[in-house]
Amino acid sequence: MARRKKKKTKSRIKYLLTLLLACALYVGYEPLANIIQPAPAKVEALPADVLLPAPMEGTPEKILVRRGYTVSYNREHNLPNWVAWELTPEKLVERESRTDKFLPDPDLPEAEAVTTDDYKRSGWDRGHMCPAGDNRWHWRAMQESFYMTNICPQNHNLNRGDWKELEEACREWAQREGKIYIVCGPILYRQRHKTIGREHRITVPEAFFKVVLCPTSNPPRAIGFIYKNTSGNHPLDHYVNSVDQVERITGIDFFPALPDEVEKKMEAEYDLGLWKR
Repeated sequence: MARRKKKKTKSRIKYLLTLLLACALYVGYEPLANIIQPAPAKVEALPADVLLPAPMEGTPEKILVRRGYTVSYNREHNLPNWVAWELTPEKLVERESRTDKFLPDPDLPEAEAVTTDDYKRSGWDRGHMCPAGDNRWHWRAMQESFYMTNICPQNHNLNRGDWKELEEACREWAQREGKIYIVCGPILYRQRHKTIGREHRITVPEAFFKVVLCPTSNPPRAIGFIYKNTSGNHPLDHYVNSVDQVERITGIDFFPALPDEVEKKMEAEYDLGLWKR
């Protein structure tokens, strides 16, 4: 009887070991399969500083942090190099009315600060880079959106037409996606530039860019736009470019904090259809 009991115990142990091994193989099957055939790369969380472009080499820039945006300001041209901000559904709540009060930037010396008088009778609109409509969630954000460091000379038809339509599209994307990052600014081609201004000489851009990143999609996706600073009436897809192309034209490195493999793939591809869903 003792021998039979011992044999039975060994049999049970063998059975338990087999069961444990089977469980281990079952649990480990998916990770093992991923090693053999890796799943598409996922980005669970993006760095907090992914919004800001890389520092610019050989270009004057003064970084100014506002309630609703960050601006890289170029004192040589009296224009922003770029303006960057995060847009979320919470920031689309209209708590504040549009002020329409353009102000010299208080962070610049009085002698250097562009004023709204510099635009008078120039024939150019005071075009927002970070729009007032994206800053109605807070009174200070609204006020600071009218600082002249956030403004460029812009064609009237562009400012009130196709550029405004892109701003409205960005709000729709933020509402649907939950969060987007936007960077925009003027483009100065290698040529002699027009200028305006009474006391301060302001360079008139030949074009404008805007790049948009959706960090909540998996993997993140991005798209770029380039608008000539002229009158026009075209659909959104007329202005679409890859972020890579916008980088080549502007010399700005967008979203450098993204993982390299994600940044490379995302900035090379663009499909406006993905944003219209």
